[in-house]
Amino acid sequence: MKKYFTFLLALLGLNTACSQQNYENTDVNGFATLIQQADVVVIDVRTAKEFAEGHISGAINSDVNESDFLTKVSGLVPAGKRIAVYCRSGRRSANAAGKLADAGYNVTNLKGGILAWQKEKMAVTTDDASSDTFTTPNGKTVGIYPLLHASIRIVYDGKEIEIDPVGKLGNRTTDYASMPKADYIFVTHEHGDHFDRAAIQQLTANGTRLITNRRCADMLGYGEVMSNGDQLTITDGFSVEAVPAYNITEGHLQFHPKGRDNGFILTIDGMRIYIAGDTEDIPEMANIKDIDIAFLPCNQPYTMTTSQFVNAARTIKPRIVFPYHFGQTDISGLPAQLKADGIDVRLRPFD
Repeated sequence: MKKYFTFLLALLGLNTACSQQNYENTDVNGFATLIQQADVVVIDVRTAKEFAEGHISGAINSDVNESDFLTKVSGLVPAGKRIAVYCRSGRRSANAAGKLADAGYNVTNLKGGILAWQKEKMAVTTDDASSDTFTTPNGKTVGIYPLLHASIRIVYDGKEIEIDPVGKLGNRTTDYASMPKADYIFVTHEHGDHFDRAAIQQLTANGTRLITNRRCADMLGYGEVMSNGDQLTITDGFSVEAVPAYNITEGHLQFHPKGRDNGFILTIDGMRIYIAGDTEDIPEMANIKDIDIAFLPCNQPYTMTTSQFVNAARTIKPRIVFPYHFGQTDISGLPAQLKADGIDVRLRPFD
């Protein structure tokens, strides 16, 4: 009799759990169809190491076992988007699906995970799914990779360009030792989330050029110094301009004083990329023209509020803008706010 009641209670518990499931499960064919839809964001909830070994093309990696999983997803997935999740076998992604559904998302989980996906001979890739590829006016390829917070890797014509390389911030890391050596390193200013001596050393080889402001060059004992307004020809088809980056809000002026730090405008084979550094929506942005791609920071008290971000984007008018350096700021609403302006807002893991 005791065994019978134990079985009955277990069965009732199972039925209760099933009735409370607030997300959908689908098989490989259903998942493959689902992720082709424009309003669906695919999230691989495994570890970064598992993700790097092979993932579904177009997926964003966010480890469900990290304490800030929900915060990261809320910053990356715009309102109104649906989420498709998967892991190795379906267990972790079921957990993630439940958490996301509880947070209000419409979620579908891949039954059997990527193991089932591969068993059905579906393709996986080792490419960084968060990277973006662009073609210059002369037909050359520029690849842009979000690394960490304000750290960006740009690959152009076989050259490695690193922006504000930082190896560790909080519980997130970037293994620069495993990456190609840099041909060019740009550092905007000396704060620890932009300036990392160890990362710079790991990326430096014979011939690497470091371009930065006076403070960072003095701290390192080397580097090519650019001040606001300076222009430099790096090589044929590649030039850079240093532009102002500073705070204008009272009570915040001490974080980034006017004249000390740089933003950079890279002109690469006719493509203009604006890397704002740590700044608010300063008046000098009205002089920044013909920008194809912009990286704008979005977290107060150190940089911009979301409303300042929108104002800056409307002032600069880039074709594409990446919010970066956003920490815990909710940036999910930015694409909708700038849609009518014809500005493509791309959300990437720059938290």
